[in-house]
Amino acid sequence: MRVVFAGTPHAAVPSLVRLHEDGHDVALVVTRADAPVGRKRVLTPSPVAAEAERLGIPTLRTNRLDDAATAEIAALAPELGVIVAYGGLVREPLLSTPERGWINLHFSLLPRWRGAAPVQRSIMAGESVTGASVFQLERGMDTGPVFSMETRPTGAHETAGDVLGALATQGADLLARTVAGIAAGTA
Repeated sequence: MRVVFAGTPHAAVPSLVRLHEDGHDVALVVTRADAPVGRKRVLTPSPVAAEAERLGIPTLRTNRLDDAATAEIAALAPELGVIVAYGGLVREPLLSTPERGWINLHFSLLPRWRGAAPVQRSIMAGESVTGASVFQLERGMDTGPVFSMETRPTGAHETAGDVLGALATQGADLLARTVAGIAAGTA
């Protein structure tokens, strides 16, 4: 399946790698622009940009999903858009650009903890179970129909980083199964 992938942090890397390994045509990776890092403020690519380069996938590094970004994505005629922690909202006309729309891997059991920092909010609330959801993007914030979900227990001494790392791997598998179902017409 011809896919455009949008993601930025380390948590999105396993999903990008999995889509690539599963043989999907990842035509473009959209990620946030290089950002200053460290005391010397060295411009550094996002973890997803670095992985896309390693895999030989073209990248679009932008903090704005504007008309120019939409035109670049539309020119690739993607069947599906996949987002994992990109850090920006997808609005029309980009929302309708891929033939089958956009799906998102979100690190919570939707509708619980919509929006940013769902893992941190789940831990702060003292929840003993968390998980990941793959859903169809709509205009609202994390409001589309859910294709699939998976849970995992949250240990009493786990940090947000521990949980997010585990969900990144578990979520990549969940996302891969969902994309396979969409490609087969069963999701």
